[in-house]
Amino acid sequence: MIPNYDKHPKSNIGLEYLGLESNNNVHWNLTPAELYEKAIVRGEAFLTKDHALVVHTGKFTGRSPKDKFIVDQPSVHNDVDWGDVNQPISEDVFDKLFKKAQNYLSDKELFVKDLYCGADKDTQLQVRVVSEVAYHGLFAHNMFIRPNNEELAKHEPEFTVMAAPFLEADPAEDGTKSSTFIICNFEKKIILIGGTLYSGEVKKGIFGVMNYLLPKKGIMAMHCSANHDENGKTAVFFGLSGTGKTTLSADPDKTLIGDDEHGWSDDGVFNFEGGCYAKTINLSEEGEPMIYATTKMPGTILENVILDDNREPNFDDVSLTQNTRCSYPIDFIPNASKTGTGVHPENIIFLTADAFGVLPPISKLTPEQAMYHFISGYTAKVAGTERGVTEPQATFSACFGSPFMPLHPTRYAELLAEKIRTHNSQVWLVNTGWTGGPHGVGSRMKLAHTRRMLSEAIAGNLNNAVYTKDPVFGVEVPTAVDGVPSKVLIPRNTWSDGNEYDVRAKKLAKMFVDNFKKFESEASDALLAAAPNVD
Repeated sequence: MIPNYDKHPKSNIGLEYLGLESNNNVHWNLTPAELYEKAIVRGEAFLTKDHALVVHTGKFTGRSPKDKFIVDQPSVHNDVDWGDVNQPISEDVFDKLFKKAQNYLSDKELFVKDLYCGADKDTQLQVRVVSEVAYHGLFAHNMFIRPNNEELAKHEPEFTVMAAPFLEADPAEDGTKSSTFIICNFEKKIILIGGTLYSGEVKKGIFGVMNYLLPKKGIMAMHCSANHDENGKTAVFFGLSGTGKTTLSADPDKTLIGDDEHGWSDDGVFNFEGGCYAKTINLSEEGEPMIYATTKMPGTILENVILDDNREPNFDDVSLTQNTRCSYPIDFIPNASKTGTGVHPENIIFLTADAFGVLPPISKLTPEQAMYHFISGYTAKVAGTERGVTEPQATFSACFGSPFMPLHPTRYAELLAEKIRTHNSQVWLVNTGWTGGPHGVGSRMKLAHTRRMLSEAIAGNLNNAVYTKDPVFGVEVPTAVDGVPSKVLIPRNTWSDGNEYDVRAKKLAKMFVDNFKKFESEASDALLAAAPNVD
């Protein structure tokens, strides 16, 4: 048989609304095998020994947050939390770049994928991804929920990603900050991407849309992973890239609901995605067997991973970036949920990679402390996650995901507080960062210890544990966890110089307090009382 790339189910809605109706070189809903062929023939990708697809994304190997904008329109002006994260841009600038992209893509070979975002049928968003590269089609296929042929024929895109990765803007002429642009237009329901091949912009753009729409329906939008045990007990894990969110939720003893974005409705938790996008730096079969196994499966995309002479991935090689990634359908994980849903979570875990090495490896939070730490969203930016970050940097990212949250942090915090109170969820703060000293002196927390502590907490085995209150942060720290050395649990005990620990702890506490000042006007007395002790 000779492959025919144009015999696939297709929506009745073409590309007229994008001004691309004259383009006769459009491929609709190609299969992974066909996208493989196209990506390789077009020089976008090459294969590993085990036939995973490898793509090198050029000069941009991470997100470009300074080049991401939302069109400032009357319908969204009073809702969006404008600032350095949600940067406004005018309709005129968008329209000019949109026209530029239309002209540029009018004669290019295009790849269209019609998909869903959200496992909850009542709030599911119908998504279309249009790109000039086949690799984006495969990425979208992996990362979003895949309709069947009957659903594809009825698909009506509610939001479209229009990607022209090789089209660069002229800042002087186009009104951008650089040659790169990622612009969301809520009224036209289009995300326009140019000047970057990095695929993370495709999925994160759509997640930003979901995180805007769902809270308006009373649904908590969460940058988190989620799993449940054999009894259906659900846990959710908040944390930015590099904190262990994907790794810890991919527990071989649990059913994986999803690894990045979820909603929490009156019916429970649901995944936004149909896939996973895992970091692969220092990935090993011993440490993360299930994620490692996906890197040997045809259909997986390895981004910016270096191969040896035998075409075996070298996950320790960071010569291109530390933000190496693999994208794969969630059913590549043997214990993945078939529904992408779970019951109301009994346990909520806030993950932080503390570069100062002073936070306890696990601690229990009161509801007020939970809100304080959720709004604060302290972690460390891990090298390579964003352009220009070469060393870990302490940062505060509201809601553990401010780059993807268009609304004010208090909107999400209030919704989360309501869910916690209604369903009596227990909240834990878990430090996956450094112990025995700050970055450069101490060492990264052992994954085995973190897994054990979480397992014990989620199983309920810490409910009756003996706790001691951290004198600076006020959180309750267990004095013993089965299978974990007691010394590890109290961070001060892991430092060679206790006085130096005290200095660093106070320094971090002050950073928390200083950061929270911008939220004080909206905070209750009880919430303010949950702040660390800086005296």
